Order: sequence, then C-alpha cells, then structure tokens
Amino acid sequence: MPQTAPACPQCTLENTYPDGSNFVCADCGFEWPQAAAQADDDDSAVVKDSNGQPLQDGDAVVLIKDLKVKGSSTVLKQGTKVKSIRLVGGDHEVDCKMDGGSFMLKACFLKKA
Repeated sequence: MPQTAPACPQCTLENTYPDGSNFVCADCGFEWPQAAAQADDDDSAVVKDSNGQPLQDGDAVVLIKDLKVKGSSTVLKQGTKVKSIRLVGGDHEVDCKMDGGSFMLKACFLKKA
C-alpha cells in the first residue's frame, strides 16, 4: 500500500507527492524531507501528562484541577484518582470511567499516580 503524502507544512494544501527522498507541494513548490515527516508522526503518538511523563493504557492518573463537565452541572474535583485509563486519538487523549460516568479528558489536566 503506498504511503500517502502529508499536507504541505508551508501552504497547508494537500496537493503533495513524494519525489525521491522528499515530499513536494505542487501548489507552492515547497520541498521537505520524508524522514522528518515520519519522525513527526512518531512523536505525536506519545501522550504525556502535565509533568511530561508518558501515559499508557491502564495507567492510574489524578486530576490536577477541578473540571466542569460540558453540558452538565457536574464538576470533576481536583485530586480525584482515575484508574485504568485508555488512550484515544483526537484533542481529548484520555478516555476513562468514573463514578459519574464515562469521560474524555485532556492529558494536560492529569498527572500520573
């Protein structure tokens, strides 16, 4: 299966193609190395807590501040321990279950327990 070329980092258009060891944007003519694009993908896969510690599926974490639940009057209190987290894609990286239900949280509001 061929590798799909990423969007151009300069003009953000997706009309790009691989050319040797570089990607080339057909719209603006910008060229960048394929190795750098692959390294960026590897770095984005690591989810880190507020202290920079890498998180993994099944870790226990603690909330570092009170969080209001959108669309509800519920507040998740600072210091609440959450067990068995699950890492997911998107802007809310952590999926978890607590007494109040299932929640998706941003890793920047968590620290590893």
